[in-house]
Parts: sequence; structure tokens; C-alpha cells
Amino acid sequence: MLVHEKGRNLLAVAGIFIAVLMIFLQLGFYSAVPKGALQVYNHLRFDLLMASSSYIVQTLPFDFPRQRLYQALSLPQVETVAPLYQGLPSWLTPEDGTRREIFLMGFRLGDPVFAVADIERQLDVLRRPDTVLVDTSTKPVFGPLTAGRIVEIANRRIEIGGQYVLGVGFSGLGAVLASDTNFIRILPYRSLAAVNLGLIRLKPGSNRDEVARRIRQMLPADTQVFTRAELNAHEEEQWVKQAATGIVFGFGVIVAIIVGIVIVYQTLATQMTRQLPQYATLKAMGYSDAYLLRIVLALSAIMAGVAFVFAFAGAIAIYAKVRTLTPLPVEMTAARAIGALALSFAMSAASAIFAVRILRRADPADLFF
Repeated sequence: MLVHEKGRNLLAVAGIFIAVLMIFLQLGFYSAVPKGALQVYNHLRFDLLMASSSYIVQTLPFDFPRQRLYQALSLPQVETVAPLYQGLPSWLTPEDGTRREIFLMGFRLGDPVFAVADIERQLDVLRRPDTVLVDTSTKPVFGPLTAGRIVEIANRRIEIGGQYVLGVGFSGLGAVLASDTNFIRILPYRSLAAVNLGLIRLKPGSNRDEVARRIRQMLPADTQVFTRAELNAHEEEQWVKQAATGIVFGFGVIVAIIVGIVIVYQTLATQMTRQLPQYATLKAMGYSDAYLLRIVLALSAIMAGVAFVFAFAGAIAIYAKVRTLTPLPVEMTAARAIGALALSFAMSAASAIFAVRILRRADPADLFF
């Protein structure tokens, strides 16, 4: 049946390919949303994270008094505390005169804040006045990111001292890193006494949940404390369930599956309508409706399997392009490939079950028409 009308069936496989590719893309985008939100956090050294009680996500952290960190340091289980400052100054691109916001992070150079080799080896560079490091994921609209280039950030001449590889996540089109001293030079209206995030490291063997509970008890209501597990759950809740990005991509998965079912159903229904006399002949020979259902299931599974192979290759190519154009860290994983394959076969099976109802009209008398 599949090779009898090659052209029609190739078009059918192409339609299923589009549906499976949509499933791959929507699943990839949906899973990349919380991963992108945690991209910077995953490279910070902390056991507990202190934030303002108004904290929403990393780009909307608000601030709290630095004194709260030193209060937490009084606990015997706490080994070190480190403040992290964030801001969104404007970056002037002289080539076109455009100002764009860029994500700025500042930290004390003596604190072990970033678990990034590129940053650790360039601490001396960050000690120079009016010098920053630029994330390699910063978009080309900011111009060349070469070391030694003088740029204007927040109306101040700043030198690019080097680059580092971390990723900007959802912080914007680009990110730069500075010492706390240079952070204040760039944003003079800010105070080092007001911290955006506090990184707390515990002594070996300490119970993170217990220490977090004790810190919450001793501090006023202007701060909150997250363990890594709690932070991951919070970010996923905000980006997947509250923000439009997660809702859109999650709904996109459902839409892709529905579209796939419709495409496969229409393909099978059209094919069975054209070949109704053949099915009627099988019924006249004594084959049951259950046997005919197995034939339709096999047809749909074969077409879905062929379409899956091409969709898998297409998704890998599109994922690579998306990573270069957007902050979404979309990557193909074995779990996603297996999940998409399972959804493809489930989609084809559901379509076959709906389409096989046509065969109930396949009466042997149809042979004479």
C-alpha cells in the first residue's frame, strides 16, 4: 500500500514530518525555558541563596541590606558569604549611535563567586579601573568584543579587558562583569550596602535545609533564603507556569500533537477511502475488523517512523541555529528524542484508531462499484 502510490505517501510523510518537527521544537523550547533561567545560577558558588523578599527572577531581584549576610555569617555552620550586585546600564554602540541595556554583574574580587575558569584567570584584569569582562554570548549588535576596545557604558568610558564563557540566559542581549568597585563607578547612584543576591557557602557536613530554616528565623521579613532545590523550583514556577514563555511553549506542545493527529488522520482516511475495495475484499475473505485495524496501525507507524528520522535531523540543525540567535539553551537529549518518538507513535496510533472507523463501511458489495 505504501509503495503503490509513492507520490501521495511521500507527501503524507512530509506532513507528518512537519508535525513531529513541531513537537521537537516545542518540547525543546519548553524544557529550555527553566534551563535558560538557571544558566547563570548554575555557575555561581553557593549552598544557600539570599534574596530580597520581593525577589521574582534574576532580572528582577530587587535588593536587601548587606548587613543580612553578616548576620547569617554569625551561624557556626556558615563558612563564607558573598554579595552579588546586578544592574542594567545602557551601552552606547558608536557605529549606529544606539543605546541598549546590558546586564551588569559586580562582585568582590576576593570572594569565590563564579565557578568559571575564564573569570578566575582574569581577576587581575578586573582589578584595573573602568574595566569589564564581556560574555561571549553577547549579541553582535554591541559591536566587537575584543580586548582593549573602549566603549561607553552608562555615559562612562569603559575598557573591555577580556571575555568569558558563561551565557546570558534571560538577562538580555548581553552581559558584562565588573569588580564591585567598578560596578559603583558605572552606576554611582547604587550603594554597595544594598545587595541584589547573597551567596552563602556552608561548612562541610552542614544540613542545608536546617541552616536555611535557622537563617529565616533570625532575619527580618525583608529577605528570603533559597536552597538550590528551592531556587530551581521557584525559577521553574516563574518561567514555566507564570511567565508567557513557558505557557506559550507548553501550549505549543499540545497544539503540535493535535496538528499531528489531524495530519495523520487525514492521510490515513484519504488512503483508506481510495482503497476501500481492497479492504472490502479482505473482509469478504474473512479477515476481521481487528485485523484491518492492525494493518492501519502498521501503516501509520511506518510513516511516523520515517518522518521521525528526518524530523530528528531537522530538529538538531534548528536547535543549533536557535542557540546562536536566542538565549534559549536548546539541546537535543536522549530523553527528548525518546519522548518525541513515543509521542509520534502514540499520535499515529490515535489517528489510526479514529480513521479505522471508515472500514466499518467496507462491505464486500463495494467490489461491484
